Amino acid sequence: MSDFLVIVESPAKAKTIERYLGRKYKVKASMGHVIDLPRSQTGVDVENGFQPKYITIRGKGPILKELKTAAKKAKKVFLAADPDREGEAIAWHLAQSLGVDTNSDCRVVFNEITKDAIKESFKHPRPINMDLVDAQQARRILDRLVGYNISPILWKKVKKGLSAGRVQSVAVRLIIDRENEIKAFTPEEYWTIEAEFIKGKESFKAVFHTLAGKEKTELKSEQDVQKVLQEINDNKFKVISVTKKERKRNPAPPFTTSSLQQEAARKLNFRAKKTMMLAQQLYEGIELGKEGTVGLITYMRTDSTRISEVAQNEAADYIRSVFGENYLKTEQKKEKKQTNAQDAHEAIRPTSAFRDPNSLKEFLSRDQLRLYKLIWERFLASQMAQAVMDTMSVDLQNGSAIFRATGSKIKFHGFMKLYVEGTDDQVEEVGKMLPELNEGDEVFKKDIEPKQHFTQPPPRYTEARLVKTLEELGIGRPSTYAPTLDTIQKRGYVSLENKRFVPTELGEIVHELMLEFFPEIVDVEFTAKMEEGLDHIEEGQIRWVELVDEFYKEFKVHLEKAEKEMQEVEIKDEPAGEDCEICGSPMVFKMGRYGKFMACSNFPDCRNTKPIVKEIGVTCPNCKEGTIVERKSKKKRVFYGCSRFPECEFLSWDKPLPRSCPKCDGLLVEKKLKKGVQVQCVACDYKEEPQS
Repeated sequence: MSDFLVIVESPAKAKTIERYLGRKYKVKASMGHVIDLPRSQTGVDVENGFQPKYITIRGKGPILKELKTAAKKAKKVFLAADPDREGEAIAWHLAQSLGVDTNSDCRVVFNEITKDAIKESFKHPRPINMDLVDAQQARRILDRLVGYNISPILWKKVKKGLSAGRVQSVAVRLIIDRENEIKAFTPEEYWTIEAEFIKGKESFKAVFHTLAGKEKTELKSEQDVQKVLQEINDNKFKVISVTKKERKRNPAPPFTTSSLQQEAARKLNFRAKKTMMLAQQLYEGIELGKEGTVGLITYMRTDSTRISEVAQNEAADYIRSVFGENYLKTEQKKEKKQTNAQDAHEAIRPTSAFRDPNSLKEFLSRDQLRLYKLIWERFLASQMAQAVMDTMSVDLQNGSAIFRATGSKIKFHGFMKLYVEGTDDQVEEVGKMLPELNEGDEVFKKDIEPKQHFTQPPPRYTEARLVKTLEELGIGRPSTYAPTLDTIQKRGYVSLENKRFVPTELGEIVHELMLEFFPEIVDVEFTAKMEEGLDHIEEGQIRWVELVDEFYKEFKVHLEKAEKEMQEVEIKDEPAGEDCEICGSPMVFKMGRYGKFMACSNFPDCRNTKPIVKEIGVTCPNCKEGTIVERKSKKKRVFYGCSRFPECEFLSWDKPLPRSCPKCDGLLVEKKLKKGVQVQCVACDYKEEPQS
């Protein structure tokens, strides 16, 4: 018999924590929630103070029974679910089910699964924090009231299988609003004039800046360009001003959940869901040979950029030993806390700065290693010195035309030696320095080129951009972003085209209905205020029932109106342009779990379905009879196969080309590189120059 029973959420953690605590402790896993609202009904008594009707989750009965048996044998039970609202609620449900006093020191929390952190946390157990539990309970009840009341109306009036939710409805609205901005956008013409100059043996480029006597001259037409060109008398330009500066650049703070999802999307091309799955694995622990299972990163659901003093000191020791004293941050800059940040625990960081990515290569999968490397580099860089740039700006004049050239170079790399934050937009990279120029010098114009441009509409949302926008607006919490983006795609409200969100017809129809009958659910400010209310519950400022009651009073009125007045909407299937080969009826496009597919319009009498394939104009190199078509895997990864599958099993992740290899007459494919593509032969060593 063990003296102490410890209950965690996942079996991966249980084994590691049991090894750290020793023989007196038995660690078991609850496998997440064991108690929840029923799936078959709303489960909230709106007539009696919104009391939730909790039941044992289907399939969790044996787990709960096992935990009860173990709890009876133990002298004391510790509840060690994750250190957030959700974890606190799991601990509360377990305490009630196992007969554990919630006011006793039964709750243990830790931010990382390392031996020192686990042992330290068990020295400071505490009672269950009911404010945290109430905040989670309020969110759960609000989401249940919205989802289980609006969704059935949408099923009746629009289509079965639809859903509505507080966060997902706002996310769809943002995507639709952006699409409407793009449609309403009117491009405006503008021009630039770029010139190449020579000083001695060196050449450099400059762009037209203004005409003498004016602050800035805008070039809106070709006529404006011609006026500027007429002001230039000859090829000699005079240097009229030289400005040299030293510019410092600070490192980005360590990751929060949101910034990790954004950066993983930019640099690793990971979806939010994949990022969180891999981060969970790194947090719960990886088998490291003789070391055993070790948690490699701190808890991955956080909106704090705070770093413990112990972690800062360890990072400083690593930076000092590997890069040198001058690469160490001289003073700890206090990170600005976001107004809606809970700051419950630390930022996402490696559990040991000395566990560098190279040392983990043999233990991690490719994607685990890439994500760990990103987290490790970001954390170390955040503790490093500023980068220092030398910048130079030069104005050159001929007649009244003034051109401006800028140059920069890195004087001291600082944190940039290790890591530079990605961006959603194209930014000017550090370029080469200009030649040594002084006021009064003459340079010669080698070439001049006017270029016509048009203003561009705002870009569609990528996953990273949408997560960033939701966070900035105060919508949702770190744990909600990945499931929200997943849900709006599964419901068919949006689709991903070239990694950007595009609203579907169904999404626009549902949004219009939500806007008309439930305006508060799709209102950005209202949803953000609701998040603030949940924070106030967590801080003990208001009771959860008050928040839910205030919301429900108006919501109930909207529900009754929608039930009576919402008209049925018929969504016609889009013709696929071909007939069913089984019964001859027209095929139509349908939306399924993995995206669009073709189905017979004579359903249910004919159940013929087939995937949408796109021919690329290449004969199959394997059977010489079929053609190569583009397909998508269940994970939505594009691949290429023979149209005669399964008779012909040709498959390629790289896009085949219609021309043959000039060296061996083999199949040429387009191989994707980090930047651009490269044409190469699958049969020999023939390669062409990479194209960006």
